[in-house]
Amino acid sequence: MTELVVHFLDAVSARAGRDTPTDAAAAVGMIAWLTTSIAEDRAAARFDSWGRSTVIDENLGKPVIRRALFEHLHELAGIDAAWPIGNAGVLHCYGYLLSRVKTPHGLKRERWLGADLARAYGRPDDGFVPWSGDRTLLTRAADAASALLSAPALSRTLSVDGRETRLALSATTGPGALAYAVAPQIGAEPLPVTTFPVADVAAIVEDFDAQPRLRWNAV
Repeated sequence: MTELVVHFLDAVSARAGRDTPTDAAAAVGMIAWLTTSIAEDRAAARFDSWGRSTVIDENLGKPVIRRALFEHLHELAGIDAAWPIGNAGVLHCYGYLLSRVKTPHGLKRERWLGADLARAYGRPDDGFVPWSGDRTLLTRAADAASALLSAPALSRTLSVDGRETRLALSATTGPGALAYAVAPQIGAEPLPVTTFPVADVAAIVEDFDAQPRLRWNAV
């Protein structure tokens, strides 16, 4: 089942990649569970609890989804966004599902479709598969990231241009889940930007301490 849905996502992503508003809307409209999830999250104002992100991948220097798809997803979510900066929940949860851009760490959507992140959070292998269960992907991701940020096994907090950034990890050594939050403005509480699995939490912390900067496409 998962393999068939992945092939379908590839086909939908290819159409969305034509980068016209018509193709983007038609492509997203083909995925009922995606449009339903975004509508539910919008009605519950869940996107408000996420920080901001750029669609330009920091490792590649290019967008992970096309502009028309970026704009259509934010329109569905009821969010005003100016390319290339948007809502991290929209981009990292739903935009990444439709990204076909290969990064040094693979496809962005693998964190949701694979088992590594779910296992790191102590969840079943399909814990973040978006069409599995009765809760939206955004809800599950937000709950997991917020819980980790509140009670990490290992954490760091740094100020970047006066804004608090917070790194949380689910283990002290070896592989684990990472959650990252950034304050939208000076004095504000950090908001989740992303969560993903990492192979070596110690290496992540070492690099985080050595280079105080915004990370993982946060803005």
